[in-house]
Amino acid sequence: MKERGLFSTVGKDLSAGLVVFLVALPLCLGISLASGAPLFAGLIAGVTGGLVVSWVSGSQLSVSGPAAGLTVIVLNGIQSLGSYEVFLLAVVLSGVFQVILGFLKAGIIGLYFPSSVIKGMLAAIGLILILKQIPHFLGADNDFLGDLDFFQSDGRNTFSEIGYAFSNKLQLGSLIVGMVSLAILILWERPFMQRIAIFKLIPGALIAVLVSIGLFLLFQNSFPALAIADSHLVNLPEISGPASLLNELRFPEWAAITNANVWVVAITLAIVASLESLLSVEAVDKLDPHKRRTPTNRELKAQGVGNMISGLIGGIPLTAVIVRSSANVNAGGESKLSSFFHGVFLLLSILFLTNVLGLVPLAALAAVLLMVGFKLTKPVLYKTQWKLGMDQFLPFIITIVAILFTDLLKGISIGLVVGVFYILKANYKSPYFFKRENHNGQEKIHIKLSENVSFLNKASVALTLDHLPENSEVLIDGSQSTYIDYDVLEAIQNFRTVAHEKDIRLTLRDIPGVKTMDMH
Repeated sequence: MKERGLFSTVGKDLSAGLVVFLVALPLCLGISLASGAPLFAGLIAGVTGGLVVSWVSGSQLSVSGPAAGLTVIVLNGIQSLGSYEVFLLAVVLSGVFQVILGFLKAGIIGLYFPSSVIKGMLAAIGLILILKQIPHFLGADNDFLGDLDFFQSDGRNTFSEIGYAFSNKLQLGSLIVGMVSLAILILWERPFMQRIAIFKLIPGALIAVLVSIGLFLLFQNSFPALAIADSHLVNLPEISGPASLLNELRFPEWAAITNANVWVVAITLAIVASLESLLSVEAVDKLDPHKRRTPTNRELKAQGVGNMISGLIGGIPLTAVIVRSSANVNAGGESKLSSFFHGVFLLLSILFLTNVLGLVPLAALAAVLLMVGFKLTKPVLYKTQWKLGMDQFLPFIITIVAILFTDLLKGISIGLVVGVFYILKANYKSPYFFKRENHNGQEKIHIKLSENVSFLNKASVALTLDHLPENSEVLIDGSQSTYIDYDVLEAIQNFRTVAHEKDIRLTLRDIPGVKTMDMH
């Protein structure tokens, strides 16, 4: 692909940044609330992710900000350390650890996650977005974020929350806003609409939000029965100027640097945030239509810098986040400018737009996320994975189910175990070429080892040798091998010592070190 200048895609990136901002704003607030942190802290992390991490990172499309996957760690960290200011010190230190991990080249860890698990993660997040946003779409849930976890803090789970919404809390006004917003988003992407130049420049999400504000005001003034409660509107801290903005900032308690618990929380944050970031950028790279690769070690450094700055000015920890990154890709983002613009919009909203954004119904934002979720978990994805075979489909579908019923990191861990099982199975089958012939009643067996024979192949080689027939001639040929693991050599040596007991005449060709190995 021909290299383009950074600002050659500014139109698309500005439009995408606006869409990401509309998705990010309530998530920043919701994650702060769920984490037990000051409401403003999530916005600080979001602004830092947009204005700082976007430039330090080598990723073109990932978006950084507060992550739902860290809520429990943040909540427990604040409680265990006794104050939010002491927790901020742990956030700063976690950023330092991430930068160190980047220089130690720990980013390579992200490359070891199987493609089927990454695709399963994306599909699961799509399903979670759909399931979690239905109650907000109906105007039936005051907590916009909800939880990514299956079991929620309000005692309900992903599915019972939907049933509760339909049976008890449905608000007709929110439902109308949600349906109109969703209809606009679907219509906006129709080919006949995209052929009109002005519709390509203006994001459908912006139109949906503006229409939703109009409907809210209409219901409020003319149709009281459809009026949408304040609890189902975007809620921003009120900032009247620079002085009140500074009053909202909190700063680390440096005197707690000798507290061992601060270091424990910092290390925990660094490890979990790094893993979540690496998984997110790996997933976003798969969504990138230009198939660009993110330098993972640089990403760790960028996230570390972001967390140091966020912690220094009162923000909660941040990571590369898949929901906002997916929204960025789906909105047509082309470069890191889109993430930067979303940070600019967040900052402007804090300074100047709190009154206007307070009129936006959460149902409209739920409609935006429903569209993002559907694009992540389209039926064609399941069909494609099925056609690739069970070794790809099972890790994919198990990852989805595990994430749906636990949380992101646990689900990925379960999917990874299944994926590794199939990798081990594939290695088990292919460490050698096996040829068997019969000459005048005499079995002749030729075992030709492959180019690389690792410890993963030990079980396969040992079982094959154990089941060789008695009274046969066996040639184990390592002439084509560049590497044979010690464990495999040991298995061959053990077989060499007992082959005569089965009347097997064994010949070894280019098997290094076997003859000189200890026979005892």
